[in-house]
Amino acid sequence: MVGCGYIAPYHLEAIRALEGVEALGVVDTDEERACRFAAQYPGVRVYPTLEEMVTAGADVVHVLTPPRSHVPVALAAVELGCDVLVEKPLGTSVEDCERLAAAAERSGRRVAVNHSLLADPQVLRVLGWVREGRLGDVVGAEYFCSSVYPEWSGGPVPPQYGDGGYPFRDLGVHGLYLLREILGEIQDVHVTYRQHGSDPNLWFDEWRAVVECARGSGHLYLSWNVTPLQTVLTVHGTRGSARADIGLTFSTARIARPLPKAIERVWNALEDSAPVLWQVPANAGRFVAGRLRPYQGLRNFVRQFYESLATRRPLPASVDAGTKVVHWLERAARPADAAKAARLASCRGGGSARIAVTGASGFLGRRLTERLLQRGEAVRILVRRPQKCPVGSDPRVEVVVGDLGDSAAVEAAVRGAEVVYHVGAAMHGGWAEHGRGTIGGTTNVVESCLAHGVHRLVYVSSLSVLHWSALDGATGVTESAPLEPRPEARGFYTRAKLAAERLVVEAVEKRRLPAVILRPGQIVGPGVPLATLCNGISVGQWLVILGRGDVVLPLVHVDDVVTALLLAAGASRIEPGTVYHIVDGEELTQRAIVERLGGGDGPRVVYLPRAAVGALAAGFEGLGRILGREVPLTRYRVRSSRASVRFDCSKARTELGWKPTVGVRGLRQASDNDCGK
Repeated sequence: MVGCGYIAPYHLEAIRALEGVEALGVVDTDEERACRFAAQYPGVRVYPTLEEMVTAGADVVHVLTPPRSHVPVALAAVELGCDVLVEKPLGTSVEDCERLAAAAERSGRRVAVNHSLLADPQVLRVLGWVREGRLGDVVGAEYFCSSVYPEWSGGPVPPQYGDGGYPFRDLGVHGLYLLREILGEIQDVHVTYRQHGSDPNLWFDEWRAVVECARGSGHLYLSWNVTPLQTVLTVHGTRGSARADIGLTFSTARIARPLPKAIERVWNALEDSAPVLWQVPANAGRFVAGRLRPYQGLRNFVRQFYESLATRRPLPASVDAGTKVVHWLERAARPADAAKAARLASCRGGGSARIAVTGASGFLGRRLTERLLQRGEAVRILVRRPQKCPVGSDPRVEVVVGDLGDSAAVEAAVRGAEVVYHVGAAMHGGWAEHGRGTIGGTTNVVESCLAHGVHRLVYVSSLSVLHWSALDGATGVTESAPLEPRPEARGFYTRAKLAAERLVVEAVEKRRLPAVILRPGQIVGPGVPLATLCNGISVGQWLVILGRGDVVLPLVHVDDVVTALLLAAGASRIEPGTVYHIVDGEELTQRAIVERLGGGDGPRVVYLPRAAVGALAAGFEGLGRILGREVPLTRYRVRSSRASVRFDCSKARTELGWKPTVGVRGLRQASDNDCGK
């Protein structure tokens, strides 16, 4: 096998289930990843090159690399005398596919492309109905797939975040070869695509295509936003319709009957729903018994491929079939490639801006960028999507598009800057998102600042890094307060922010990074939801506050935080590594905020008694232990969130000259901007 990515385990498990086939080894450009992969499968070796693996005895190669390298790797394998199974799609150009076909013919080797859904049990059942004529003359079909990409935990940028057309190449291929199988050769494809944004690094995550075929029209819909996840094939004929639910492993049909319409509708409802009641439990049992596995279509396809090699029967999906699909796949995907490239080309990077801002599309980063522009500065900003650029087409803004986890994007944003405001961090998602965006992003910023001789890094940390449960009731808390000893018990955000702050401090102490650290309080301002202001939980039209609502919140207005950032960047006598707390002096409890901003058509507020909160947290902890997963509520997290702490910000006042000018009085302004809605 060449490539040890997401799909590799399923290929290897399929190979190891076959008699007379030995899984010899793997090759990957990332040797560390290959070693981790091979360690899970005794007897599978890691080889440095394809040539050495073939020399060791490999005579069949599975190509499991990103699509652009499918044909080059397959060509190399064929020229070394191997038969080849290529993951879908066969390639990214018809010309490449034709070169592969010619090479296979010259060498006498056999090459197939993994059109795996043609071997899926539910799809096979529906295709059988089509061939038997049960549906009459088939005139249309639809393929719908909703998906999510695995979380990117850091390192090289995954291929799905590269070309704009990658998502269609990745999953649209399934729809195209299924529609071709059902409706005949494809004659034209009309595609539309757009971005919804559930995955901020994925440019086009909603795809629709009308596919004109020899015997009818098909529709293809791909989404990385629709939940629950599902993969469904529907076929329409003159005598009936059939549906294969590939994800839930059942298939049903509605057949026209010579019955009165009212009775026929009832009969069709029973015919369509009754099979689900027995197929889903039966297949669940087969799954538990090991007779049905994830990616069963792929496993079946691999078996068919090896049977074809052994018996010289036709391959389940030939190079010719793969090439015809690639022709239409590329006609659909390449305009999206060009659209993304054009949008990136319109972004301006590498100019003369002396100030760089990460997280510029966020609440704080946006206000900071606007203030810098008001002061006449040119600014370079790092954003994941240019559509979220906070200042539109202002010529003084240089836009670098990329994720904080992408070291090359961060380097492009920092290069040439004298002052860097590192505001960006992960606010949502699992540990992979926080680890990449907050810890990995801070690592990338620190390394780039050191490499390019940045004069001042202003790092935005968080008060969440403090040991809140030990500080409950404390007054006059300064920057010397103890840090959280159990960040893993406080959640992903605290855990990541504490690790990132320590990275900055270590770089100051050991590598002379010219950094200043600000720990703002809970940032408020126009547009902040009432639930966020109160540390509450939104449940439909209700706002649930844990406890009596008497917790004093460390609030600070966003514009006052921006002022502190600017002062920290401009103060020349600050010792590197200095930490400042930025909190407004006015004290407001949760209940006071609700009374000030609630009411009207806002959410209904309920205060959950402490005993109920403790019982709920204990229940979550027990569930987490059973499932072996992190849960959103624990007793330790509740104690920390309910701590009332009063901060002494005299250090920021004395050394930076900072004082709140807008103040949390700005909450009234926030209310006017739908803060509580």
